[in-house]
Amino acid sequence: MSERDVVRFEVEDGIGIITIDNPPVNALGAGVSDGIVAAVDRGVADPAVRAMVLIGAGRSFIAGADIRRFGTKREAPARRSYDALEGSTKPVVAAIHGYALGGGLENALCCTWRIAVPGAKVGLPEVLIGIIPGGGGTQRLPRLIGPKPALEMIGTGRHVPAPEAKALGIVDELVDGDLRGEAVAFAKRIADKPLRRIGEMPPPAAEPGMFDAARKAIARKARNQQAPYSAIAAVEAATRLPFAEGIAEEKRLFGALENSDEARALRYAFFAEREVAKLPHLPKDIATPEIRSIAVIGAGTMGGGIAMSCADAGLPVKLLDASAETLTRGLARIRDNYAVSVRRGSLDQAWMDRRLALIEPVEGYEAIADCDAVIEAVFEQLEVKQAVFAELDRVMKPGALLFSNTSAIDIDRIAGATKRPEAVAGTHFFAPANVMKLFEVVEGTQTAPATMAAAMKLGRAIGKISAYAGNCDGFVANRSRIPFTMEQNLMVEEGALPEQIDRVMVEFGYPMGPFAVNDLSGLDVSYQTRRRRLAEDPNYRMLPIPDRLVELGRKGQKAGAGWYRYDPGDRTPHPDPEVHRIIKKVAAEKGIAQREFSDEEVLQRLLFGSLNEACKMIEEGKALRASDIDVMWLSGFGFPRYRGGLMFWADGIGAQAVYNQIAAWHQRYGARWAPAPLLRQVAEQGGQFRELKAPKLR
Repeated sequence: MSERDVVRFEVEDGIGIITIDNPPVNALGAGVSDGIVAAVDRGVADPAVRAMVLIGAGRSFIAGADIRRFGTKREAPARRSYDALEGSTKPVVAAIHGYALGGGLENALCCTWRIAVPGAKVGLPEVLIGIIPGGGGTQRLPRLIGPKPALEMIGTGRHVPAPEAKALGIVDELVDGDLRGEAVAFAKRIADKPLRRIGEMPPPAAEPGMFDAARKAIARKARNQQAPYSAIAAVEAATRLPFAEGIAEEKRLFGALENSDEARALRYAFFAEREVAKLPHLPKDIATPEIRSIAVIGAGTMGGGIAMSCADAGLPVKLLDASAETLTRGLARIRDNYAVSVRRGSLDQAWMDRRLALIEPVEGYEAIADCDAVIEAVFEQLEVKQAVFAELDRVMKPGALLFSNTSAIDIDRIAGATKRPEAVAGTHFFAPANVMKLFEVVEGTQTAPATMAAAMKLGRAIGKISAYAGNCDGFVANRSRIPFTMEQNLMVEEGALPEQIDRVMVEFGYPMGPFAVNDLSGLDVSYQTRRRRLAEDPNYRMLPIPDRLVELGRKGQKAGAGWYRYDPGDRTPHPDPEVHRIIKKVAAEKGIAQREFSDEEVLQRLLFGSLNEACKMIEEGKALRASDIDVMWLSGFGFPRYRGGLMFWADGIGAQAVYNQIAAWHQRYGARWAPAPLLRQVAEQGGQFRELKAPKLR
């Protein structure tokens, strides 16, 4: 695409209008920056032009740089758009709608004035992909609004709504109606006013100790990452260096980050989350049923969270439970959850009231018959779910979609309770459902393509990351996690302590260790799952230590004891000598010798088994892409985002090295470590795990 195509210049009543037209979001791709430079030069050279407007065509101003260009060799332009805009001898008005993010906001900051529609959002989110702003944003924003709010914006990468941007001083005026017309009128009004160049402002003063405090505040969350610290350093430079030197320091910091492991992993995660939404094996022109109303069956913790997720997205929800008492408790829990958000300031009372009004408690299945879709979230037992689906089949209108929130149960067996299996799919939320982003959409043998497409679309509509899974025990996310859970428990049997394993995983980048997470979710949940699997398979390998803990009443935080001990009213896990005694006793009873473990073995025992299982699922077609599994681990299990995901991380070790270790453990531990054929193939061919795809996509 030529510069003329992506950037247009025209003159309207003495105002030069620079229009960026680079669909879909006017990213700063090839030709855009050069096009802006050329357009500014035309406006400056034209005596008929008194002022200029920079505006985006389509749905956004400039939604940022083309991320695909980061990490590649790029020729430095003779002049950047930032320099041309700020150096213009005639005022330039940035007219913002949609998004002005990253380089988009940086270009706007180089304009003389900024106006925006109320629905616009601005931000510098580069830290979220492992870098910092590289177009002067770390130097201009602190000069414009002060170092403290600038550091908060740059350090978090959040999108700031236009009204807040106006209050901060980023935007000069909010306008309604025709943005182009308003921008032209605004440009005429300021055409003869003195130029305001942010780069000419003196370094702003910072509160004493502000930057040291900022570094301490991010120490835990930013563990193993450099970009958040570089963001602080760049803003600090803006407070103590002249502008040109600050720009040079920003450039140096940016250059050190662009090709770092952290940045490459975060860019990979960014694109993987966009790829996961695509189901290439479905017909391209499929008609997707609209979901305008939804019912949720089950008002427990999961059902309530699902209802909140739907209401948060503006969907009317009918909430049904077999027990009136459970329904009342569920509604109270929903109300309390919203009230906590109001107290924290993340939600105002009016929004809470609107969301609560969308959740309607109902009695009896007939009350939900006209809903477009229903999500079942009852107890995780096949017979219970089959009974619910038989009732749904009886009452729901033709064309209604029937979804199950099961985390592991066979979707085909659930669908078999109905006469419309084509309308049944799994929609697996992760706990807590109103918080966690992952939304696993499970395709049964008879699930219609339109049902799958509608379920994927529903997940995105309620702010989740929809990911495909084929029908198998545990589906994709939980099935890939089973070896992780198995190995964490087997290592404890063999002599590792829960606190060592948790420490290794926290140091790796997890927010919590797996045993602390087990205590948080409740040990009795997985205990029941193991019982179900044993009933189905007499050879199923049980886990005697966590089973013993549950049977002793140590069910986790809710009981004040699980793998750890908890003080009343405190969720801090404390290592417990009693657990150490139980571990040794059970190991002795089972004749299991105990030994010490290195941290490296702990990490690899936990993750390599799951990687091996992922290869099996891809070959079976239960997972479509390795990158989908990475997205599930990032969004569902807290895998550190700056490591890209399970498969991406393993590529850093190398397929041959991974295979050799798994093969060695196969010799030592037996069948559970048998290398997947696809794993062996990748190792032999010197391939990469992240590029693996299911047979149907090859």
